[in-house]
Order: sequence, then C-alpha cells, then structure tokens
Amino acid sequence: MKVAIGADHAGYELKEKVKKYLEMKGIETEDVGTFSKDSVDYPDYAFEVASQVSDKKIDFGVLVCKSGIGMSIAANKFKNVRAALCFSPEMAKLARSHNDANVLSLSQEFTKVDDAYKIIDTWLATNFEGGRHERRVEKIKKRERED
Repeated sequence: MKVAIGADHAGYELKEKVKKYLEMKGIETEDVGTFSKDSVDYPDYAFEVASQVSDKKIDFGVLVCKSGIGMSIAANKFKNVRAALCFSPEMAKLARSHNDANVLSLSQEFTKVDDAYKIIDTWLATNFEGGRHERRVEKIKKRERED
C-alpha cells in the first residue's frame, strides 16, 4: 500500500506526525509537501495528492490543513477521487464503507493527534461494502465521465 500525503502550512505539524505514524506501521508514503510552516496555497498540495490518486499512481491520499475543508473541496475536483473530511473513526468507517473514499482530509485545528491516528487506522482498515453503495458511487463516477 502506498499513501501520498500533503498539507499546507496550517496542517504541516499534523502531516509530519501522520507521515511518521504511517511509516512506523510499514506503509509506504510519498510526502508532496509542504515542508515548513511558511505560508502556501492549500490547493497546490491537494491537487498533487488528488492527481496521483486519480491517475492510480498511489492507493490512497491523506491531506491536512487547518480545517480540512479546503483540502477536501480541492481534491474532489479530480476524477476518481472521493475525498472525505473525517473528525472521528466512525466518520472514517462510513467514508470508506459507504462512499469508497480514497482521500482522507484531516483538520489540524480540530483533531487531536491520537484521534488522527485512530481515524487513519479505521479508514485504512475499512473496505468498501459495495452492494447498494456501489450503485451510488457508480452514479458519481458516471457524472465525472459526463463532465
């Protein structure tokens, strides 16, 4: 499994901790930046992670900014990307099992580090259920092809 991870300046600290956590678990990561707390534009990093997911160069993406909102909005502009902002393991489980989310967006401001680890563990351990959810995800994919 390979995970691309990116953040803006307001998510830099949590991104660094998440990256180390993933590596400690033996998960290959590709850090697309940012690499400091210097001000940057969050869409640049969301676009880089989302494009790799969209092109199937990596399996999953993790994005971090202050709220997580901007990152998820930007990432969802790419075909084959279903980015979900999650504040709890329960949300992460639903994002994967019902929506087949392949990009996780986290908030540095509103998520404690230990909670972020639990969210990530749940998100990565949960499989897409398919079934009735498959039909709904397929409608999203169809809309992407129409644009």
